[in-house]
Amino acid sequence: MSNAVEDLTMQIAQVVPCTEAEGPGRRFALWFQGCPLRCPGCCNPEFLSFKGGQTKTLGEMTEWLARTQEESGIEGITLLGGEPFAHASAALSLAKVARLRGLSVMVFSGFTIEELQTRQEPEVAELIATTDILVDGPYIREQPDTERRWIGSRNQRIHFLTPRYYYDQQWRQKNTLEIRVDRDGISVNGFPAADAVGLWKGWKRKKPVALPTVDRDLAPAKPGFTAAPSTDTNRTQGTETQ
Repeated sequence: MSNAVEDLTMQIAQVVPCTEAEGPGRRFALWFQGCPLRCPGCCNPEFLSFKGGQTKTLGEMTEWLARTQEESGIEGITLLGGEPFAHASAALSLAKVARLRGLSVMVFSGFTIEELQTRQEPEVAELIATTDILVDGPYIREQPDTERRWIGSRNQRIHFLTPRYYYDQQWRQKNTLEIRVDRDGISVNGFPAADAVGLWKGWKRKKPVALPTVDRDLAPAKPGFTAAPSTDTNRTQGTETQ
């Protein structure tokens, strides 16, 4: 990895280095600071402003990711926000680093895949091509999803863009909420039950820690399969995407 790439900066709202509440298996979850959308009932309103968070370099995040993979055996990274596609260059760089390390890439976006495909920025198209699972569409609080794990509302779709994952039993389990308490504070992530929303309001989120850099080359991936929401209670079906 060149010094110029290593020095690429990004605004990070939160990092949970190892979680099972943000996608299949153990994952390194990273929330970007800043989102152009304003979905009513957003569970991370403090991540909407493009001001705030912490400025981190790609080198710092690469080192953190590498250490977590070695220590915790994570199988992938999950990019959330905020809005990852509003930080497409940084998100793409992280996705490439993850792919090089054999990790899968999952991205949550408030935009639909059709909207993203009309964008002119090459890094947007490349980020889609480097993603294994894309969950798309705005959060609609009047349509909470109680059938699909890791999904916020029924309108949102799961696109399996590579053969690495498919819609299996793990997607039909109940959502989980993770709460971590240590001397640095309290961190919360995952999907709470309706009567638990706001339980942690006012708690201070834990901030990420900077680690040294590591040199790595980068690499992308290719397309495949989509599990879209249905209007009935059986959401096990998927449709091929082109």
